[in-house]
Amino acid sequence: MESINPATNEKLKTFETLSLKEAKKEVKKADEAYRRWRVLSFTERSQFMKKAAGVLRAKKEEFAKLMVLEMGKPIREAMAETEKCVWACEFYAENAEKFLQEEYVETDASKSYVRFDPLGVILAVMPWNFPFWQVFRFAAPSLMAGNTAVLKHASNVPQCALAVESVFQEAGFPDHVFKTLLIDSKTALKLVAMTEIKAVTLTGSEKAGKQLASQAGKHLKKCVLELGGSDPFIVLEDADLDLAAKNAVASRMLNNGQSCIAAKRFIVHEAIADAFTKKFKEELEKLNVGNPMEKDTNVGPLARMDLRDALADQVKRAVAKGAEVITGGNAIDGNGCFYHPTILSNIKPGNPVFDEETFGPVAAIIHFKEDKWAIKLANKSRYGLGASIWTKDTEKAEQFAKAIESGAVFINSFVKSDPRLPFGGIKQSGYGRELSSYGIKEFVNIKTVWIK
Repeated sequence: MESINPATNEKLKTFETLSLKEAKKEVKKADEAYRRWRVLSFTERSQFMKKAAGVLRAKKEEFAKLMVLEMGKPIREAMAETEKCVWACEFYAENAEKFLQEEYVETDASKSYVRFDPLGVILAVMPWNFPFWQVFRFAAPSLMAGNTAVLKHASNVPQCALAVESVFQEAGFPDHVFKTLLIDSKTALKLVAMTEIKAVTLTGSEKAGKQLASQAGKHLKKCVLELGGSDPFIVLEDADLDLAAKNAVASRMLNNGQSCIAAKRFIVHEAIADAFTKKFKEELEKLNVGNPMEKDTNVGPLARMDLRDALADQVKRAVAKGAEVITGGNAIDGNGCFYHPTILSNIKPGNPVFDEETFGPVAAIIHFKEDKWAIKLANKSRYGLGASIWTKDTEKAEQFAKAIESGAVFINSFVKSDPRLPFGGIKQSGYGRELSSYGIKEFVNIKTVWIK
């Protein structure tokens, strides 16, 4: 398992992976830890979680640099990602008990109520694009609920995977309450069959999600999937174009364009399409592309060279299908995995950048004439993660929100995750929810107690 700097293609470190037998031993230890962890009070667990937040805060710069080195996100975004992990830890340390308190229900019993008990060991399969945040948004609620966790992280971020484990170790969590396993995907799938694994969660590609869900279903294990997205960014005729253009760039270029909830299909009313495209292009060309360790860099490299090559091929196929390159449209020469921030116009259904997820700094502009077509275009996707609408008429936008098929709709803001709100998608974007009170209840036994 290799750690490679995508800005230079320099090999940083090499790690030995665990065998299936070794990984199973670690899972069994996590199960033993669960027996002790689950009986602690919420107050006791929250003290550990607050200490984890303290470790993250104290080592923010160190962890941010590690993210930059392993997957190339700009340093400013890496610092913000660490801060968001602090927020998640503190949020669940403060709210888990309230979210999981017993709920009393009036029935023909003398007393009846619902309680929320932990399940056991949760297997988490996490991606490289937000190597800390994706893990903590799962781990903070799951551990606070009384579960333990084993992590199979993406193979290109092993140092981040071990650093996440170190946060819990330094915070004083008992051994194996949270454990990173340096294993390959095949080994992770085999672990699902273990009786000690009670549920699984995955953030990643459709292909990986289907494989894990199939294995989980075979063994009757609860599963939460957060998969790809091709979020529509709908700009209505009365929108503030300056605001919309700035946020279009911010949403599309976040994390070097490698975000499942980034705006990807820009569905713009034809009356203002030229004006919006001009402003979008002007804002995009202000960005600094370069060394992600520099604080003035806005866009760094893609995480791996194969990902850059796949994006270049997707753009080439899009142009062959009639797309017009407004700006960018090609890889940047050199050793790193860089690609020019790109805008493509004249996009229609059937074009690769409409039908497929674009995972990199490429935006696709689609025109519409009538509002009903904006909704149809937004929904004409196998994905359903998020959507954003830009208009001065928020009542109208709320009607749009009812009709759009996605797990979240943001009006006059781009889509983002927030510990206070549920996060997840529908259709090929997955199922289940993370974050908020809904997320913490995904991995508990919702138990009825009836007394006469």
